[in-house]
Amino acid sequence: MANNPYTESNRNAAHNTERHSNGDSKSERLQAYRSDAEGHDLRTNQGTRIADNHNSLKAGERGPTLLEDFIFREKMNHFDHERIPERIVHARGAAAHGYFQPYEAAAQYSRAALFKDTGQRTPVFVRFSTVQGGRGSNDTVRDVRGFAVKFYTDEGNWDLVGNNMPVFFIQDAMKFPDFVHAVKPEPHNEIPQGQSAHDTLWDFVSLMPESAHMVLWTMSDRAFPRHYRYMEGFGVHTFRLIDRAGKARFVKFHWKPLAGTHSLIWDEAQKLWGRDPDFNRREMWDDIENGDPLEWELGIQVVEEGDEHTFDFDILDPTKLIPEEQVPVTPIGKMVLDRNPDNYFAETEQVAFNPGNVVPGIDFSNDPLLQGRLFSYLDTQMLRLGGPNFHEIPINQPVCPFHNHQRDAPHRQTINKGQASYEPNSIDGGWPSETPPAPEDGGFESYQERIDAHKVRARSESFGDHYSQARLFWHSQSDVEQEHIIAAYAFELSKVERPWIRERVIQQILPNIDMELARRVGEVHGIKPPDQPPAVKEELGKSALKASAALSLLHRQQPDIRYRKVAVLAADGVDGEQIEALQKQLKQDGATGLIIAPSMAPVKTLQGSSLTPDAMLNGLPSVTLDAVVVAGGADSVKTLTGSGLGLYYVQEAYKHLKPIAGMGDASNMLDAAGISVPDEGVVLGDSVNGIYADFREALRGHRVWSRDARANQMPA
Repeated sequence: MANNPYTESNRNAAHNTERHSNGDSKSERLQAYRSDAEGHDLRTNQGTRIADNHNSLKAGERGPTLLEDFIFREKMNHFDHERIPERIVHARGAAAHGYFQPYEAAAQYSRAALFKDTGQRTPVFVRFSTVQGGRGSNDTVRDVRGFAVKFYTDEGNWDLVGNNMPVFFIQDAMKFPDFVHAVKPEPHNEIPQGQSAHDTLWDFVSLMPESAHMVLWTMSDRAFPRHYRYMEGFGVHTFRLIDRAGKARFVKFHWKPLAGTHSLIWDEAQKLWGRDPDFNRREMWDDIENGDPLEWELGIQVVEEGDEHTFDFDILDPTKLIPEEQVPVTPIGKMVLDRNPDNYFAETEQVAFNPGNVVPGIDFSNDPLLQGRLFSYLDTQMLRLGGPNFHEIPINQPVCPFHNHQRDAPHRQTINKGQASYEPNSIDGGWPSETPPAPEDGGFESYQERIDAHKVRARSESFGDHYSQARLFWHSQSDVEQEHIIAAYAFELSKVERPWIRERVIQQILPNIDMELARRVGEVHGIKPPDQPPAVKEELGKSALKASAALSLLHRQQPDIRYRKVAVLAADGVDGEQIEALQKQLKQDGATGLIIAPSMAPVKTLQGSSLTPDAMLNGLPSVTLDAVVVAGGADSVKTLTGSGLGLYYVQEAYKHLKPIAGMGDASNMLDAAGISVPDEGVVLGDSVNGIYADFREALRGHRVWSRDARANQMPA
């Protein structure tokens, strides 16, 4: 197209390059939309003061309600429309505000403005979610977790929309509706909610060998994080970063939690369904409210374009990861979540993520699953949020100015001035105008990849390996983690009603991953696997690595006990000085000691003072905490020992491999609970000084894994 004389001059004119480098800039912009009703009159949405908000307008006290009651009609009409369609997947979520700050290494790989200045803080809004269940499902079900980050950068919004697992169930977006239909509650009875243990899911994955790798991840402890702060995140797909010279590199994005990685175990997760279905979101909310932010490093695995085909797998295959031993993760920045939303619906529910939201310096690869998501997310948000103006909802607005010629449609907020809603134009001086691509403050330019190919419906042969990385993941797990995976397959398949589906998983899928895995799961179901893997050579694939330490959750243990929460059991007659000393020591190490008592009444101490409990025994159960200490004091221990809830508290903690400590007469309670001493992870002493070093060491490891076999005998 020939240059237009009215607009061409604007291409090189001075454009708005206003920066918003303060990490609080998004919060400041949201301030205009926040509303505090304190001191204000009750009014209608049109501003009319309301005199009576209790009674509708009637024809007599017992007569019919009158149609003219505009106050009632407005209130009820708004109520009837308060809910928007929930997300088809990732419906149950929780979110927080924070900021991202780049490291020096970031700028060498991308010209994106958010990577340029190590002193710049880019606002972020991060939403964590489960996949299968609806908004009312539980936090701790076995499921993939969404890890979606919206960066409000100086150049527009960038959405890194990923999961807590680095791969996915399918290779091509064409199969995404099939997968979701299979994993969602079954259509004839809407059962089960928030779970994968049912026929349609296992029927689908047993017929789709490409899903074997991701299914294995989902059967691991990664499927129920202890806390969002302990959860890794992944961009899943291969993306491109473009540097200032225009050079492109393939990258995989990683979020590495600075607190290390840690998950619940299966029995804990099940019990939390009933005791605290909001466990993960509550933990994040409370920690942020208490001044304990969540922190991650953003890292990238960088693959030069010339090395694209040097691996045993295709880096565009979303069912594959790049082992960190082959391509190390380079940290390029840090993310901190330190502020809770003001309103769940306005922010967490209405936030709209889209992997197609990128800025100059970030671009896509030809990953066929990613390519489909670029269409699907935009299409979904337009329907869910009522039309094409969802970007005007405050939580979705960028912090930089945005002008274009889009007009009208439902829920339009912008009052556009001028007459020209088209380009090119001369009426409004040619504005808004294009910005030419440039290394800095330039317009977005797609990477100019050369493509010479036939138009086909096909899949590359390089996507044909379905099992090599599933084997890599399996062999990378510790003995304990492997036992948990075996138990997960055994349980999930026990919920499958059709025997031929169970047989297909055990006889045609699992042997291609590991024969011992297939044998152990088969034993539980009385199904004998074949003597050798049944898949063809191309599907079995090959891997340059036998195992990768980075794939084990236990690989990223931290040397401290920051953020650990310890139950301190106490009743009347407790040694208050012990509790005070223990809480002080825990606080110095970044942990918290919570007083758990039979009731919420003040606890009388040996010293004559009183302590205010943080919770009751049945109000904050051991599954919500990381360790248990039974404080000394003969009367206190006697009361707790005589309580079924008290004994169950320590038994349950023992069963879940948590460190347990007791002082003074506490040994009597442990004996009554059936916990023998000495035992691994069980520490006794007369004082805080006598127990703390060993207790802290056990707590540092999160769990006492060596206790696993004995703990399974505990009836709690």
